[in-house]
Amino acid sequence: MTDLFTLSAPWWQFILRAFVIYAMVMLLVRISGKRAVGQFTPFDLILLILVGNAVQNGINGGDNSLTGAAIMAVTLFALNYVVAFWTSRSRRVEVLVEGVPVVLARDGKVFESVLRRELVSSADFEEALRTHGVEGVEDVHLALLETNGTISVMAK
Repeated sequence: MTDLFTLSAPWWQFILRAFVIYAMVMLLVRISGKRAVGQFTPFDLILLILVGNAVQNGINGGDNSLTGAAIMAVTLFALNYVVAFWTSRSRRVEVLVEGVPVVLARDGKVFESVLRRELVSSADFEEALRTHGVEGVEDVHLALLETNGTISVMAK
């Protein structure tokens, strides 16, 4: 019964591991692009499950104790709180963590190279137009890929 609470490593190692894995996964999510986060597909679910499994041993170091799990969970929630705190108070941190909206179209002109770079298909862009009640690209004043991965469209 005491094995449930006995750590296999010093407590600070769990905090360090959680910090490093959190930072690495956050970086990978940022690199993957806004559209990948905003448009959650079955493939994204598979990726999420596999990433969680892949980083599990890196974060817990093989420790299966409840104490280790509690330390890591508290550390991850604390890190998430700290990141949210700083993004709400610093524009620089917000841009670093969340990015900035990207212009996909302006005044009836679609920027195809931007669509490709941001991994937005033509079908997704056209769906966003329909969702916002815009009949065609010529009626677009501004279309933005928001930081959360959604596409905002303002008609002329």
